[in-house]
Parts: sequence; C-alpha cells; structure tokens
Amino acid sequence: MTKKEKKPAGEIGKQHKKVILRAAETAFAQNGFKGTSIQNVAELAKLPKTNVLYYFKTKRELYSGVMQEILHTWDSSFDTATEQDEPSAVLANYIAEKIEMSRLNPNASKIFALEILNGAGNFDAQFNEQHKAWFEGRVQVIQAWIKNNKMQNVDAEFLLYHIWASTQHYADFSAQISNLRGSKMNIKDFGNATKTTIAIILRGCGLNVPTQYLLKA
Repeated sequence: MTKKEKKPAGEIGKQHKKVILRAAETAFAQNGFKGTSIQNVAELAKLPKTNVLYYFKTKRELYSGVMQEILHTWDSSFDTATEQDEPSAVLANYIAEKIEMSRLNPNASKIFALEILNGAGNFDAQFNEQHKAWFEGRVQVIQAWIKNNKMQNVDAEFLLYHIWASTQHYADFSAQISNLRGSKMNIKDFGNATKTTIAIILRGCGLNVPTQYLLKA
C-alpha cells in the first residue's frame, strides 16, 4: 500500500469488508480453500486486490473471517437453551432454523462441508475451540433432558450429527435435489421438508411435535 492510499473511513470501510466477505464466501463455496485466490475474491467483489489485502493480509486470514461469519450466521435459539427448557420446542425450532439457513445461505453450509471433506486442516485454533465448546455444551443439555425423563434415551452426540446431516443436506446437495425433482425447491417445499424432518427426529426421541410444525393431513 502506498502512502497516498488512505484507509476507507467509517461506513465505507465496513461496507467494503462486508462486500469482500460475501465475495469470499461465494468463491470458497465454489472452489474450496485451495482453489480460491485473493484475486478471485477481488474480482467477485469488484474491488482492487490491494483493497482486499488491506483488510485481510492473507488468504488464510480471509478464510478465517468467513468462518467466523458462518458461526454468527448459524447462531440459533438452541445456543442458549438450558435443561429447564422443553426439548420438543427447542429441537423443533433448531431444525427449522437450520433448514431455513440452508434455504437462505447455502454457501455457508457448502464451505463447511468442503472443509470437512478435505480434512478440516484450515480451521484455526479459535474456530475449533469455539465449535467444540458449543458442541459439548449442547450435548450436556440434551443429556440433562434425558436424565430428567423429558425425552427418550438417545445418544446426544449422534442426535446432533443426524440433525446437521438432515438439515444441511438441502444446501450441500441442492443440485441433486433439483435434478431429482426437475426444479429447485420453493418456499412451500422447504416448509414441508422442515415439518417432515421435525416429525421424524422428534418422534424418534419420543417427543410430540409442536402444533405449528404438524404436517396437514
């Protein structure tokens, strides 16, 4: 960066960073970490490469920024659930939120899936620690529900894996779904997918499905 170049002020700087992260999310979802370059991101963001490097010094730093955004995107009511809450409502809402994120922001799920498939070597220590802490906390809540006879005795760890697999499928395998159906899913389709997934998972846990998520006869 030359001496003549000045840091974008206030809102302009925030907007540039937002545009860069959005472009990076698209690039990483399409090409993965190895297949993406700073130049790719700059072109998608329609900004000079120097602007991208101003905010993110390396591709790994940019990737970490995208991952942090994904974590924020995936924030849900389940994050703050406690053993005093009713599992049927909490789990149903969590499933609904996850499928809605697959509809609204499929790139986030695709980036995560690509990273896992490639060995998860690009997750930094902070990301790993946050993700593990969240996972362990949610497992403890589910185990407390089971201990207090609020739901059937299922393996809490595998229950979470199952929820992730069944909800993120609508983002990660959207092309397959479209091919099989002959068209992309619309909002009504996602609504039916949500209710079906909730019914299968909650009933498998011995829980009643909340009224708002019941499938119509």
